[in-house]
This record gives sequence, C-alpha cells and structure tokens, in this order.
Amino acid sequence: MIIDCHGHYTTTPPAVGAYRDQQKADVAKDPNFVGEKGSVIISDDEIRDSIENNQLKLQRERGTDLTIFSPRASWMGHHIGNEHTSRFWTEHQNELIKRVCDLYPNNFAPVAQLPQSPNTDPAKSVPEIIRCVEQMDFIGINLNPDTTGGHWKDKPLGDKAYYPIYEKMVELDIPAMVHVSFCCNDSFHTTGSHYLGADTTAFQQLIMSDVFKDFPELKIIIPHGGGAVPYHWGRFRGLMQDKGFETLDKSALKNIYFDTCVYHQRGIDLLLDIVPADNILFASEMIGAVRGIDPESGHYYDDTKRYIDNSNLSDEDKFKIFEGNARKVFSRLKV
Repeated sequence: MIIDCHGHYTTTPPAVGAYRDQQKADVAKDPNFVGEKGSVIISDDEIRDSIENNQLKLQRERGTDLTIFSPRASWMGHHIGNEHTSRFWTEHQNELIKRVCDLYPNNFAPVAQLPQSPNTDPAKSVPEIIRCVEQMDFIGINLNPDTTGGHWKDKPLGDKAYYPIYEKMVELDIPAMVHVSFCCNDSFHTTGSHYLGADTTAFQQLIMSDVFKDFPELKIIIPHGGGAVPYHWGRFRGLMQDKGFETLDKSALKNIYFDTCVYHQRGIDLLLDIVPADNILFASEMIGAVRGIDPESGHYYDDTKRYIDNSNLSDEDKFKIFEGNARKVFSRLKV
C-alpha cells in the first residue's frame, strides 16, 4: 500500500469560502466579534465532485492508495479573528474532513487542524483534539508554531505552554505535523519561504529543548522534506554538540519524522542520503502549492512517488517510506 501522509482539502466547495469570507468581514468591523458557529451547507454530491475530479483522480493516476487528509493549510488562518471565530471555523473544517473520509474510507484518513489563535493559551486546543480523535476517529493533528501569520510572536514549541497538547498527543497516541498557515508578512512568500522557514525553525525549537526528554513517546512530522534541515544537517549536529545536547540520533531521530514533499529528484536523493529511512514518510501534498509540470522531466512536480521509485533505496526501505513508517507513526490508522 502507498500511503501519502500529507494531503489537504484544497478543492472545497464554494460554501466553505463564503463562510470564511463572512467571518473575515465581521472581524474586520469588530476584532472582538464572536457570532455563532452557524452552518455550512454542502451536499455529499458537491463533496464527491470536488474529490473525484481532483485528489481521487490523481491518486489513481499516480498509483497511490490512501491520503492522510487535513483542512487546507493556508486557510487555517489562525491570525484571523479571535479564539471564538477560530474555534467555529476549525470545527467546520474538521467536520468537513470527516465527511470526506466517511464517503471514501479506503482512500482518505482524517487529520485535524487546531483552533489556535494569537494570545490564546495552546491548551485551549485540547478539547478539539479530544473531540476529533475520540468522537470522529481522527488519527493526527496539524500544529501551527506561528499563529500570527509570519510575524512569529508565539512562544517556541519547546515552551511548556504546549505541554498540554503534547500530553494529550501521547495519551491518545497521535502524531502532529508541524504546519504553518497563510503568511500576512510581506517579507515572506507563504509557500516559497514561510513554510520552509517554519519547518526549519520548528525543528530547531524542538531539538534544543526538553520536549523529547519530557515526552519520549511524542511523534512529530516536519513536512516539506524538513525545509533546510537535511541540507544543514552538519550545522544542527554542531550546534547541539556545542550546547551540550545529545546527538541527533539519540534525540531528535527518536521522535521526529520528515515527509517527501520535495519536488525534484536530487532534492529527494539528498533527503534519503542524510535522513535514515526509518524517519521518512511518503507524501506529495497534492493538490497543493506546486501544481505544474516540470519541463525537465515532463512530469508533475508533486508526483513524488516516482522520485522514491527512481531512488537507489532497497525494497525494504521503500516499503518503510511508502507504508511501514506511516502505520507506525499514525498508529490509529485502521485501513
């Protein structure tokens, strides 16, 4: 089985965007606006049309079997509104993901966004984790280390403010993919620099903290191939050595995993050469930030399965990346 650990519902029906636009208009008038959760009316046929002509079509064409599916990352928008509007928006998003996975249980498995918001205790996201995992069979969460949209005013991931989330993750045996959302800081392109910088930053924050000492069973996924991490592996090894931390193989590699959302063969080959196969999960993030065809290869950039197929990995290591590691990290996956 080929399990894609990183997919987002980027093709949602129009009613989803309309709901969010109304929220944005309301909080633009009053930043403290609360309102009500309300409803987002979408038929099953609308969901089928949005999925079968997009993600499901590409699954079949590219030879993957199952996508671990979460709300559209750039739409999480934790910097918009307040903790109340973020909670309502998040609940709708997660409920929609649940509907997709119920309609296509053999093709999609649900991962939740969290109702994070600036100046809001991260512990307030725990009830949504419980609701999604215990009531709706979600198998993981996305955790945003920057709720301020590229201004980085939150505490680092090593801070104990996040410990209630980590405690619940360990209790429920679920992983978190560290994933930022839309960037409203003009200094950074959302998917071209903010995402990749956040991946690198999250890695640094976690490895130079006590998080994995305090939570030795915690499972964290750093997406997009780890940002700059594999390319600067020696820098991180040296920094940890200078600061007196344990080496990466004795610390980070017991808890951190990287995905394969790297959109060229040489980039994937670097990742595979630096990071052990036991710590890599197959992923494509389709349909996502990079949707075109690479003129050098004639194939879609985000058709990442072919990069693993064309690598020099053993069959055993390819199995780990395509399926085995995902089943270990997402232990609640039942498919």
